[in-house]
Amino acid sequence: MALHFDITEYEARREKLLAEMTARKLDAVLLFAQESMYWLTGYDTFGYCFFQSLVLTKSGEMVLLTRSADLRQAQHTSTIANIKIWTDRADANPALELRRLLADLDLLGTRIGVEYATHGLTAANGRLLDEQLATFCNVIDISGLVDGLRLVKSDAEIERTVMAAKLADDALDAALAITKAKADEGDILAAMQGAIFAGGGDYPANEFIIGSAEDALLCRYKAGRRKLSKNDQLTLEWAGAYHHYHAAMMRTIIIGKPTKRHEHLFEACAAALAACEGEMQVGRTFGDVYEAHARALDVMDLARHRLNACGYSLGARFSPSWMERQMFYANNPEVIGPNMVLFAHMIIMDSESQTAMTLGQTYVTTVDGPRRLSRHAPSLITR
Repeated sequence: MALHFDITEYEARREKLLAEMTARKLDAVLLFAQESMYWLTGYDTFGYCFFQSLVLTKSGEMVLLTRSADLRQAQHTSTIANIKIWTDRADANPALELRRLLADLDLLGTRIGVEYATHGLTAANGRLLDEQLATFCNVIDISGLVDGLRLVKSDAEIERTVMAAKLADDALDAALAITKAKADEGDILAAMQGAIFAGGGDYPANEFIIGSAEDALLCRYKAGRRKLSKNDQLTLEWAGAYHHYHAAMMRTIIIGKPTKRHEHLFEACAAALAACEGEMQVGRTFGDVYEAHARALDVMDLARHRLNACGYSLGARFSPSWMERQMFYANNPEVIGPNMVLFAHMIIMDSESQTAMTLGQTYVTTVDGPRRLSRHAPSLITR
């Protein structure tokens, strides 16, 4: 098996989930999030674009229902011993196959938890599932249960994240080596992703974000490339990924001489990031971090240019996003604990002057405060 952790790590994770199931009086859970399956068993696939579910009973028994294309994938990458296949055909109803599997596990009339809030369970498949379970069992929505268990990382997971952070730094170094006037955005992307692959890393869970000139104000990837001008701005958001664990970074690089507005916005970003670090303490909340960011930018008259969130938790993620559900936004009561991996991004997009400035770092929380994982200090980069 191609497992990335010692078998005792997976056993400990299963025990944590079983304890939560006992506390919630659940007889079984149906996992649809690929992140949950990977965390619990090591199962590594993009086959979650089709119907599949991992069943865990309160006795600790695990059964995976998936397609034939993922049979060997599960056998090779996971601790799952019992794998059932539903057959592709014109009238296939994998939810019906799942109900039959649950019946074979003697789960009729029991309390079963279902992960609904995941890209691994589309609305259409969710409707099929609900139709089959409506008279079979008492369904409990457990969305976020495993997400919460994954929020605090083990020492082994921190090691993977540190490696991901090194790869993110390598990607920035590769980008800076070729970023200059007339450089092509495609070459910059190729250098960044190439550095991560060369270092033993993976594809990230979503595309790198790159944009220059007016596109530097965008916070999402889009198709299309251009060459940098003599005086330009280039916004990059990327993540090193190692065994699917992510460490994200964000920078706006100035080509040529920065404008006074660039310098002012960088000063604001640096102040806001420092304020977030001050609140990123064990016992504080995700909402506290957001408020620190908002106060720092608002005092510099930048309220209308900032976003309504300033970061999120990171971990082992699959497409379409490396973002975890725990985010820095107003009044989020999620409490910060030790060994969380948190990405703080300061993003200021001034559409009036078409000026962009961003600054983002990944941290590991400790009892002594946040530890920045990047070897790159948060500074204004010019080329």
